[in-house]
Amino acid sequence: MGDEILSRKINSIGIVGSGNIGPDIALYFSQMLSKSNIPIIVVDISEQALALGKTRTANKIGSAVKKGVLTQDAGSSIISNILWTTDYSELKAADLVIEAATESIGIKRKIFAGLEKICSEKAIFASNSSHMEPSVIFADINKKDRCLVIHYFFPADRNMIVEIVPSNETAEEVMDFAMNFYEQLGKVPIKVKSSYGYAIDPIFEGLFLASALIVERGVGSVKEIDVMVQKALGMGIGPFTAMNLTGGNPLSQHGLNEMHTKSIPWYRSPKLLDDLLALGKPWDTPKRGEVVKYKDSTYKQVADEIMGAYFGLVCNVLDLGITNIGDFEMALETALVMNPPFKIMNELGVEKALWLVQSYNKKYPEFPVPNSLLQQSASGNPFPIPVVFREDKDEIAVVTIRRPKVLNALNSDVISQLQTIFTEIQADKKITAAVLTGFGTKAFVSGADINELAALRTPIEGEALSLRGQEVLNLIENLGKPVICAMNGLAFGGGNELAMACTTRIAKKGIKVLAGQPEPKLGIIPGYGGTQRLPRIVGLDKAWAILRTGNPISSAEALAIGLISSEINGDIKEAGVELAKKVAQGTVKLDTINKEPITVPLLPEVNVGTLSRKIDELLQKAILGGACLTLSDGLKQEAKTFSECLLTKDMRIGMESFKLYGPKRVAPFSHS
Repeated sequence: MGDEILSRKINSIGIVGSGNIGPDIALYFSQMLSKSNIPIIVVDISEQALALGKTRTANKIGSAVKKGVLTQDAGSSIISNILWTTDYSELKAADLVIEAATESIGIKRKIFAGLEKICSEKAIFASNSSHMEPSVIFADINKKDRCLVIHYFFPADRNMIVEIVPSNETAEEVMDFAMNFYEQLGKVPIKVKSSYGYAIDPIFEGLFLASALIVERGVGSVKEIDVMVQKALGMGIGPFTAMNLTGGNPLSQHGLNEMHTKSIPWYRSPKLLDDLLALGKPWDTPKRGEVVKYKDSTYKQVADEIMGAYFGLVCNVLDLGITNIGDFEMALETALVMNPPFKIMNELGVEKALWLVQSYNKKYPEFPVPNSLLQQSASGNPFPIPVVFREDKDEIAVVTIRRPKVLNALNSDVISQLQTIFTEIQADKKITAAVLTGFGTKAFVSGADINELAALRTPIEGEALSLRGQEVLNLIENLGKPVICAMNGLAFGGGNELAMACTTRIAKKGIKVLAGQPEPKLGIIPGYGGTQRLPRIVGLDKAWAILRTGNPISSAEALAIGLISSEINGDIKEAGVELAKKVAQGTVKLDTINKEPITVPLLPEVNVGTLSRKIDELLQKAILGGACLTLSDGLKQEAKTFSECLLTKDMRIGMESFKLYGPKRVAPFSHS
């Protein structure tokens, strides 16, 4: 069957290497592509390695079936979709081949030399190297424009980050395909320019080295430093535990020694690691449930030192210019499961962060103080951390909200960045239209950030938050240029309100849960225009139940009532760009929202069930009161009515219930 991404057909995918990571890469591909009948072929010269990889994959699927994550049929389909073989000729028809063999330049070059003889010239070749530059790996390949590094992180079937590393000769079409392909598969790809170790491993291995150096100085044992560093950096596991789990000791020894000459002299394999490898033992890390005690004064010393190393390592990579703050921040938090560095530096104060790095530099003079950190401190401003991105495609500006961990939820940073970007688009004479979308395949925008809503304390704060959001949505609505909302996934609450501020909306076909205003389930009413724009777009009679019950609708239902103008089978972003061009050129005409008062028809009865009757009363007040006003005045009334939710008990009940139990549990509203 196959899938087509950016006009490139994918009929089968090959993985070379059935060691530590190859089977997990194959498992993820099969999980995502088995329904499309795209076979995954794992090749290794070792029958034993193939058997181990096959068994490990079957065990993972078996565990998922046992837990109810997968049905037996789905699990069987995923397993049967993977071919395990020693026969390289099985890769002849593969459209994408990923090498996941030993980190040896000789082995990698031999593999790709063989693949070049077997595979089509159109096949993309990728290496899952964790350190080597693509120009080194693919030096002997004739057709270098189809080659790049795709670096996965442990565990490859669950860790969402992949580094996409092109060489200077990688074709732009191949790079675009890789970024789009992995996003469509549910991964979070980041583009990194070629540099030894890329962007993430110098931090992973650097923090391990910094931890080992603390142990070597006698500050604490491996166990003690492992738990103290984990706590200080908010890590999922400590650095020594991570080495044990990933089997990373030999690779890190080599990588650290290489970075000593290719990066900064501070990098080197510590004696602690060299001795451990000579003994062939794992690190002595805490057992499950083991409590490791340490002095508060020791923790303070370790925390300051490891923070200084962390901030310095991150900013040294930033100095290389191989990545940007937005990508780097997200990737470190997600791939390494740790506190995001730039956010932490901003919270501490950039001057304090610089002081910690300078203190580390005094201990280790070969560890430089990065220019980017010096310059940011001198500016007196926090680091800008982008979560909204603009990419121009000819005369169309494509704006993407990217907060994958929270399904692109709106917060004050997103609102501010949307305002900045759309103000720039408005003033840019080269741009004739815009497309607004979300990152990934699950959500356009999942709603407003629940933590910001729960932090509201007074009606004044509530009204201010509402008016601030409305200000930015009004900018988008009145931009003077068409804005197409490409709804790549669900749009709840503030996400649907943002979509309705656009000129029109298109959505991926077949989305069972696309749009809704679930605010009543949280003990609040919409505050970014939902009570005013939805009735004007779909009609008050159709909006009445959607708003009052908080229940979502599918893409088919959204099309039927006129919330979206079309369902899209292919690439939603590309479809948005094509529609934007036609609207800007005048070949497609779109209806504009009615900004005048609207007639109140005979409204259907609505059963709100156990939802708060007090909040429902406020909601009806906002809807019906706004219908009698212009859109502008109706929005102001909505903000005022939203603020009145802060005076109810049910807002607190709804917020606390959601934070504790999520959206599936009905809050025990008091109706007051």
